[in-house]
Amino acid sequence: MKNIIIIVLTFTKILFSQNIDGLVIARLKYSGGGDWYNDPSSEVNLLKFISQNFPNIKTNPVYKFVDISTDEIFAYPILFLTGHGNVVFSSDEAKRLRTYLENGGFLFIDDDYGLDKAIRREMKKVFPDKEFIELPFNHKLFTTPYRFENGAPKIHEHDKKPTQTFAIFVNNRIAVIYTYESNPSDGWADKEVHNNPEEKRLEALKFGANLIIFALSQ
Repeated sequence: MKNIIIIVLTFTKILFSQNIDGLVIARLKYSGGGDWYNDPSSEVNLLKFISQNFPNIKTNPVYKFVDISTDEIFAYPILFLTGHGNVVFSSDEAKRLRTYLENGGFLFIDDDYGLDKAIRREMKKVFPDKEFIELPFNHKLFTTPYRFENGAPKIHEHDKKPTQTFAIFVNNRIAVIYTYESNPSDGWADKEVHNNPEEKRLEALKFGANLIIFALSQ
C-alpha cells in the first residue's frame, strides 16, 4: 500500500508539470511482437492540429514512447497504444497499467489491424472484472467539439466492417477508449505514409481532437 501511495503522489505531481510544459501523448511500448512503434508522426501531427485549432490547450508536439514495464508511464496523462498483431502484458505490467488508469490516467487504443484478439485478452489481465462497452453515436466523444453522426470515422478500410468504439469505465470515468475498424491514427500520420485523401486526414484529426478534449475534460 505504501508503494501505491508513493506512485499516486508522483503521478499527481508529474501531471502538474506536464500541464506547465504542454501536453505530450506518450506511445506505449509493449511486448509480444506487435509493431507498437509504427507511424511515429501520428501523435505529433495530432498535437499540432489541436494547438492550431484550440490555442487554449497547450501542447508539446514531440514523439515520446514509454515502456509499460517502467513507472515512466505515470509521467503522462494520456497513453496511446497501437500496432498490428500480438500484445502481451506481464502480471506486473498489467498491475502497473491498472494503477495508472485507476488514478486518473487515460489510454487510447487504436487497432491498426489484427490487434483485437490480443488487446481484449490482455486488457482482461488489467481489469478481470470489466468489459469493453460500446459507446452510442450520441456520446459526447462523437459530438464535441466536432460531430460524427455515425461514430468513429472510417479512415482506413480493413474488412468492410462498421467502425466501433469501446470504453472501459473506472469509477464512473472512461479510462480507456478503443477504436476498432476505424484506425484514426493512420490519418494523423504524415500524408506520404498512407496517402490518405486530405478530407480523410482532416476527419481523422478532428476525431483525434475530440478524443483528447474528452480525455482532458474528465
